[in-house]
Amino acid sequence: MQVNAGGVTLEVDDRGPRDAPAVLLIMGLGMQLTGWPEPLVDDLLARGHRVIRFDNRDAGLSQGFDAQGLPNLVVASLRWWLRLPVKAPYSLADMAGDTVALMDALGVDSAHVCGASMGGMIAQHIAARHPERVRRLTLMMTTSGARRLPQARPHVRAALLSRPKGQDPEAVVAHLTHLFHLIGSPGYRPAPEALQARLRASVDRAWRPAGTARQLTAVAADGDRTPLLRRITAPTTVIHGRDDALIPAACGEDLARHIHGAHLELIPGMGHDLPDALLPRFAQLIAG
Repeated sequence: MQVNAGGVTLEVDDRGPRDAPAVLLIMGLGMQLTGWPEPLVDDLLARGHRVIRFDNRDAGLSQGFDAQGLPNLVVASLRWWLRLPVKAPYSLADMAGDTVALMDALGVDSAHVCGASMGGMIAQHIAARHPERVRRLTLMMTTSGARRLPQARPHVRAALLSRPKGQDPEAVVAHLTHLFHLIGSPGYRPAPEALQARLRASVDRAWRPAGTARQLTAVAADGDRTPLLRRITAPTTVIHGRDDALIPAACGEDLARHIHGAHLELIPGMGHDLPDALLPRFAQLIAG
């Protein structure tokens, strides 16, 4: 369903009893609400939760910001490496505002907030700026953005910034398959056919590379969130893959050090994805 969240139209999947404790799931860069696997949603529902997934602005079936133009990622990357300000069409704080406005529209006073990758960065903003809205916080495979932390290896960054060799669906799926193989969990490899089927379904639902580029510049422009972390008071769990090639494990360890009382789950064999075999563990950690 479509929901007006503070003037931004978001596509939302909202399941479970309206009076049950809400779990709000925030997806990462360019990803759609369907990036949260159905078995994870079903597990959380079975534990007595209301589960809310949504497409971030500029992703999936939510409102696009094409009028803001297509950012030059090469220039943005260069400015980031030179520690110069990066101009973005909107900010992660704006996306956090979308999420809080969505909670208002759905009548959710507070929720268990879980963010993955970029979604975890958005969740940091929510927990720090709106502590009364967050009962529990789960940060998955994400980072504070501090420049002292290790970064993705050059070939992984290059794959993230690359484009498909063609615009037909098969070329896009091949491109995404290569990327997910690079960043996925080496200890939990999915069957190639299953991965391709999942990616094809995602592309058929929506493929919005320009929106992903705008989101990426918002991430680059956000800078170091370490000062925000000191303001987080919600009980926090940090989940990170020991073998994450995109956001190295040291980033998860850093988050746990800077958030008071945070619990760190560092999982061997896990990379930058949500492997089927780990979904029950994720559900247990998110539900607390």
